[in-house]
Amino acid sequence: MQAVILAAGKSTRTYPLTLTRPKPLLKAANKTLLEHNLDNIDGIADEVIIVVGYKESMIKKYIGNKYKSLKIRYVEQKQQLGTAHAVSLAEQHIKDRFILLMGDDLYSSEDIKKCVKHRYSILAAKVKNPQNFGVVIEKNGILADFVEKPKKFVSSLISTAFYSLDREIFKYIRIIKKSARNELEMPDAVKLLSKNQKIRIVRSKKWLPIVYAWDLLKADRVLRKNKSFIGSNTRVSGLVKDSSIGSGCVIDGMVRNSIVMDNAVIHKNSIVDDSVIGENVHFSGEIEAKSNAYSAVGYKKIKAGRIGAIIGDNAIAKNVIVKAGSKIWPGMEITGTINMDVK
Repeated sequence: MQAVILAAGKSTRTYPLTLTRPKPLLKAANKTLLEHNLDNIDGIADEVIIVVGYKESMIKKYIGNKYKSLKIRYVEQKQQLGTAHAVSLAEQHIKDRFILLMGDDLYSSEDIKKCVKHRYSILAAKVKNPQNFGVVIEKNGILADFVEKPKKFVSSLISTAFYSLDREIFKYIRIIKKSARNELEMPDAVKLLSKNQKIRIVRSKKWLPIVYAWDLLKADRVLRKNKSFIGSNTRVSGLVKDSSIGSGCVIDGMVRNSIVMDNAVIHKNSIVDDSVIGENVHFSGEIEAKSNAYSAVGYKKIKAGRIGAIIGDNAIAKNVIVKAGSKIWPGMEITGTINMDVK
């Protein structure tokens, strides 16, 4: 069996972390999102076609042409024209059956194995806020309809954008129309397929969506099972609690419930809580986390739950107090009290 992973998007909702890397190369539990998914595909598929675009060279260099037992092939989506367009680019390489998944969400091997039992299936999950997703309507366990971000409640079951398909899907991709956002959408093609084929709804046990930067913290906790991960060549003379610390770091301060990426330095007497710290960051000061915090995404304030700060690669913070929900863009040098995005 083959697998297609969509990894071409720019992902502005995870800024500032994705200003310097593609989203599938963000890490949780000291491993990239893409590696987690490849690990869970290994032994189910034998070849993976990764659709790349934004900062594609970083993915190619990091993953290479082979991952464990998987042969890796790349196709480029030069323009972001939608998920169905991205899938269509893999058509020439698809032999028969394949699984399709997003490169920036995390799927479990258990869920994947349940999906591939059926020639056609879609992985669905129950959520508290279905109005923010593509909602799945089922009838006797079979896909009946898709409703994109419904204004009125129709179901709490949503698509995780994981599918078990075969070459027949390309026939429908070729005839769908562009959506309101001027893209070719995969649910539209799947909906057409469902008129002629039964598409089984499989309920997910362990799907971890990464929509915003702070979603990495939840995924990290789940994957670590509340233990701390410490990377190679990292020196800890301070305190690390319930966190992932990358390789080559120096932790002289206190880090709790956080992700600290490679080669970062947390200076003595510093406090980092519920935060994501990018690579090569030098941090001196305190990040004040709070529950029910808001953080800016574009021009909107979004509920982020419990969060401290998100700090991009190569930033330098000296003697700072960073308020909950703040973001610091890559390469910035800051001092004093920070209560907003610093770009």
